[in-house]
Amino acid sequence: MPLLSVHGLSKVFGSFTACDRIDLDIAQGEIHALLGENGAGKSTLVKMLFGILAPSEGSIAWLANTVSIANPAAARSLGIGMVFQHFSLFDALTVAENIALSLDEKISMADLAEKAAELSRAYGLPLDPYAHVADLSVGERQRIEIVRALLQNPKLIILDEPTSVLTPQEADRLFETLFKLKEEGRSVLYISHRLEEVQRICDRATVLRHGKVTGSCDPRHETPASLARMMVGAEVDSVKRPPPSQESVVQLEVTGLSVSPRSPFAMALKDVSLSVKAGEVLAIAGVAGNGQSELFDTLSGEYPVEDNEKIRIRGQAVGRLGINGRRLLGAGFVPEERHGHGAVTTLTLSENLFLSRNTSDRSAYVTGGKLGVIRHSLVRKAARRIAELMDVRKSGEDPPAGSLSGGNLQKFIVGRELDRQPTVLVVNQPTWGVDAGAASRIRQALVDLASAGSAVVVISQDLDEIFEIATRIAAISEGRLSEAYPAETMTRERLGILMGGLHGLETAHAH
Repeated sequence: MPLLSVHGLSKVFGSFTACDRIDLDIAQGEIHALLGENGAGKSTLVKMLFGILAPSEGSIAWLANTVSIANPAAARSLGIGMVFQHFSLFDALTVAENIALSLDEKISMADLAEKAAELSRAYGLPLDPYAHVADLSVGERQRIEIVRALLQNPKLIILDEPTSVLTPQEADRLFETLFKLKEEGRSVLYISHRLEEVQRICDRATVLRHGKVTGSCDPRHETPASLARMMVGAEVDSVKRPPPSQESVVQLEVTGLSVSPRSPFAMALKDVSLSVKAGEVLAIAGVAGNGQSELFDTLSGEYPVEDNEKIRIRGQAVGRLGINGRRLLGAGFVPEERHGHGAVTTLTLSENLFLSRNTSDRSAYVTGGKLGVIRHSLVRKAARRIAELMDVRKSGEDPPAGSLSGGNLQKFIVGRELDRQPTVLVVNQPTWGVDAGAASRIRQALVDLASAGSAVVVISQDLDEIFEIATRIAAISEGRLSEAYPAETMTRERLGILMGGLHGLETAHAH
């Protein structure tokens, strides 16, 4: 008897069908992968299973009994738990307080803290229940989400892109937890674009494309390439890199930059130096939490530095300039967190495009009367052009940014910056949470931008991505940036040494 069965499940938004007559069975005690491109309907499907969305038609059966899941509380009462891709935690509260907010039962804070600590130890996800969320790494925050789902004692736990923010070591620990849940007879519905880990841990996989089930398989008998082909419906193009550029003009330069930590849980930057020429892609590797976010914020001007000469864009000192000043010099920026940082989710795509333009761009659109209407129309046309170029799947002509799947929003944000043809582009985790086809499209766009004469900096935890697009590679560890080496001379072993700390730099260089 399947634990959960879905028959003919559909969800329609206006004229757009997000899920189209989906059939799906999840067995008891299995890890079941749900695969598909961004916008294939995965998030819509699991939101119906967790009671966030009501199906337009079709049925859901739990242990062979047809059920109506009216809300998340009803889903939890059945035995369904869910961990979302984007965390819903309050930084100012403790771990235990955040967990308490999601519980349907009344329990004292002391008992809850003890219970959470015991459960976290039992599943190999150690947590301090009295720690404030603001002081925790993204990996520790992921543990909170999982532990509070497990406290509901679920028979089925849904995980949406659970390893997208985890280090390899944290991902391995998570997999051990999932195997333990499986041994206990629990089931896991696992959404991921990392096909190697799907092969490694999943018993079965169901593939969605354009809202429909297009196939199922045992992923252990497939390859990442064959799984990607099932998802996309065609071969996924590999990135085509042109010959190394002979340009010698330095477009971005950082010299001896040190920045104090902005908060107790932030990383200090220590004597960081880098230079990127026109035509180059400098990729910066590193384990999460080693100063990547702080480096991005400093390069983008979100946190200006006191010494104006420490950062130069196109030869001009910009250390004290903010984001807008750097954009006026032809720079573009794509942050790691798309919700709230890269985009305002309650605003439409065209409104987000409008906000991201510099002052001179925006002033051209803020005009009353007929001219203002024409220029507003130009913004919407630009948003439509970006969506078409980046293959952004959306439910309407100009929907709110928050209505897009995470991967589609990422494609739009990257496309929004590429549309300006920036002279310097800095991107943090460019393909976080996007499918194989979209990742290939984004990576090729970054390479093409560099080929056209721009300087590109890519901060990424994805080593496959780094080796695919980089002309030079550096590593950041504990806030220190290594020397950048030509990509063709770098190996994964050498890069691993650099990521482990600069004490290994001489050894890495010697090999």
